[in-house]
Amino acid sequence: MNGLAPSLLESIRKNRFVVLGRAGMDLYADPPGAETEHATAFTTALGGSSANIAVAIARQGGEASLVTAVSDDAIGRFVRNQLASYGVDAGMVRTICGQVRTSLALVETRLENCQSVIYRNGAADFEVTEEDVDAIDYAAFGAFITTGTCLAAEPSRSATFKALDAARAAGIPVILDLDYRPYSWPTVADTGEICLRAANKADILVGNDEEFATLAGDTDAGRRLAAELAARNNALVVYKMGEHGSVTHDGSQEIETGIYRVDALKPTGSGDAFLGNFISALAAGQPLEESLRRGSAAAAMVVSNVGCAPAMPDAEQLEEFMTTHPGPNQGKEAADAHTAF
Repeated sequence: MNGLAPSLLESIRKNRFVVLGRAGMDLYADPPGAETEHATAFTTALGGSSANIAVAIARQGGEASLVTAVSDDAIGRFVRNQLASYGVDAGMVRTICGQVRTSLALVETRLENCQSVIYRNGAADFEVTEEDVDAIDYAAFGAFITTGTCLAAEPSRSATFKALDAARAAGIPVILDLDYRPYSWPTVADTGEICLRAANKADILVGNDEEFATLAGDTDAGRRLAAELAARNNALVVYKMGEHGSVTHDGSQEIETGIYRVDALKPTGSGDAFLGNFISALAAGQPLEESLRRGSAAAAMVVSNVGCAPAMPDAEQLEEFMTTHPGPNQGKEAADAHTAF
């Protein structure tokens, strides 16, 4: 690896991560294929990008500690119970009283016209403060992971920037998933400016073509921006292109990775699966190319199963999938595949 410093890679191999950001409850219209407006039953699951990433790491045998806030109600307790069931440390999850609420998402398990209705007015995770991130013992972890969602509102935005600086000061890698959710942001211009400032602090940056286009102004500029950030910051930048796979910029090196062909049930959860399993593979000492393939395989597994956190594979399941499925497709064949990350 030419971009990421060897000392930072060695830190990741501690396999102990602190993850900042959103956790909530997902309600899936049941049975799979049902539309929310016609559903008579729902199944519950842990949700939220940061929580899903933490679960992905824990399922692969790593240690993950989540920093977030939840409401003092049944939904907040549900999140705590779910984190515990997956082996994610919730010691830095703060419970807030008052009118804030833990995020609730109503999601469908279907590809065509998949509807996701997200309730985030007064979201508890946006109430994470600088005091919350000051309590993190950064040196005890191998890396700091967060997502762009944390930057969409105050006080979470200021807390996230403080955490990014504190992680860098402690000498541990900063890993950022752009995770752009338009409904959380006041304007696209705000998104581009603020997320780009955070992206410049990242040692590992992951985003899709739409997210980089949001930062840069258009798709072509987004492609150039990914390469420029890698070169300027000695960073590892993964530029995802859905069904067309990804291009990873590692210093002057570019690595193209395709996707695994599966019959997908839904479009959600693949990005969280990719990041958690990609980082877990790096932590296990896998080469960069193999780590990218493992992230792609996990993404394919999650979109072909119900739920996000419940669909995250463990090490044995991931190995079996990679053994029994053809390797990542590229080019025209990839365009005919039925999954994306």
